[in-house]
Amino acid sequence: MLVELRAENYAVIDHAIAVFGPGLNLLTGETGAGKSILVDALALLMGGKSSAEVVRHGADKAVVSCVFESTANAEQILEENGIDSGGNDVILRREILSSGKGRVFVNNQPATVAVLRQLAPELALVHAQSESLSSFDQGQQRALLDRFGGISTDSVSEAHARWRDASARLDELLLGEQDRLRMVDLWSYQRKEIEAARLEPGEDETLETEKRVLANSEKLYAAAIGAFEQLYEGGSSAEVALRAALRNVEELARYDARFTEAAQQLASARAILGDVSSSLRDYAEGIDASPERLAEIEDRLALLDRLKRKYGKTVAEVISFGEEVARKLAEVEDRDEIIKVLRKALDEAAKAYQAAAQALTAERRAAAHKLGKLAEAQINSLAMKVRFEVAVTAAELQPHWTACGWDQVEYRIATNPGEPLKPLHEIASGGEMSRVMLALKVSVEEGAVKPKKKTPTPRTLVFDEIDIGIGGRAAEAVGQKLKSLSRGQQVLCVTHLPQIASFADQHFLIDKRESDGRTKTRIRLLDDLARTHEVARMLSGATVTDTSLQHAAQMIAASR
Repeated sequence: MLVELRAENYAVIDHAIAVFGPGLNLLTGETGAGKSILVDALALLMGGKSSAEVVRHGADKAVVSCVFESTANAEQILEENGIDSGGNDVILRREILSSGKGRVFVNNQPATVAVLRQLAPELALVHAQSESLSSFDQGQQRALLDRFGGISTDSVSEAHARWRDASARLDELLLGEQDRLRMVDLWSYQRKEIEAARLEPGEDETLETEKRVLANSEKLYAAAIGAFEQLYEGGSSAEVALRAALRNVEELARYDARFTEAAQQLASARAILGDVSSSLRDYAEGIDASPERLAEIEDRLALLDRLKRKYGKTVAEVISFGEEVARKLAEVEDRDEIIKVLRKALDEAAKAYQAAAQALTAERRAAAHKLGKLAEAQINSLAMKVRFEVAVTAAELQPHWTACGWDQVEYRIATNPGEPLKPLHEIASGGEMSRVMLALKVSVEEGAVKPKKKTPTPRTLVFDEIDIGIGGRAAEAVGQKLKSLSRGQQVLCVTHLPQIASFADQHFLIDKRESDGRTKTRIRLLDDLARTHEVARMLSGATVTDTSLQHAAQMIAASR
């Protein structure tokens, strides 16, 4: 939910802070006090268009910011955009300079308006008087219907992914076929050259080692024999010295047990020396100073270097290149069979998607009929007399296939008898639109099928001057609907009617005061006494009477 909203040097607002709570948050005040300005500020933080005109006269910049409780989806959006999490909160800030330029910050890190627009559906949906229907676009309309019907798009999404993959594989083969045919001769030569070399992984390293041995065979033989003689052969060898020392230490051990371990250690060292000496002798005897073998190895290494320069840095990469070339050749040679298999797979994937999309269309049309009837009744209870329907049109051609199905969902309304049903944005005025959205939201919240996988909806709903053109029972009905809606999610609403204000969980008063020759707007959370006084003012006007206070107290008590 929305926790806090701040505005500084924004329009007529000098500095204002509002701390909101759960349930129904209502904003009231005299006309022109700046109630809708706060809603516009929140819309700006949801990615709305900015203008230098919102900067307070005489200020360098306007700053609006807010704090929302974070959600799992919001965290994912931040991660995808490289923005660090702010813990349990998402902090949005937007600065508009008097020059018209601006800056955006998310969790105190530089961001873009595009990030705000990505976050907006997860955090809040603002229905402001100055707002177009862009926030209630095709995706939002479809999502609202799916939520109402408890409809899951998982099966369609999976079928769409399989169809898309199959289509991409076939397109890749068909589009690249001409170029591949030109490459057949080159691939054939490369495959033959690599296969003729009969490569073994790691053989270049093995051959390099053998080459070094052969090239230095005389030095290696002399070193091995020299070490052998010093360790084992000759009257002054290490073995002779160890043997003599061992005899003396064994003699000591006969009389003093302290030398027993030393004697064992010398015996072990003598055994190790014997093993090393044998290895040196065998190594020296095994050295074959063969010029023919050296020449053979050098030729082989030259071949390997040539292949590595052309096909890879290592023998393993050359082998892998050869396998890839062989695969390409097999693909070209088996082109007709492969295309046949891919076409069959694509056809099966398309049929699976069509079946899933048709089933989804049927679910949506059934839900649309129910939602249309329920919403029409809800709208007409809000001082309107309309016909309303939710139209689901299946666009079955492949260009319209998506992971959400092929349906176009459109909410249509006729506000006067005899008029045809038309899309909402062509008919409804600002106030009517707010009431329609309220009725829709209430219809969905009260009549929604409990889905296996709930479709996300905005955490906070904002309605600006939803009460234009209504009063009496209709106003009370609006208040009841707002209250009902606020039980499931946070609601902010600007109102001029006491019938609606009496339902508030938190009541904020927006007023203007003159100070130092400047008009300043402030926002205050009202306690029970101040709230009663404000509702009484809304009932009786500038002069609050005992009667209006009593009536206000009765209205507030009745709303509870």
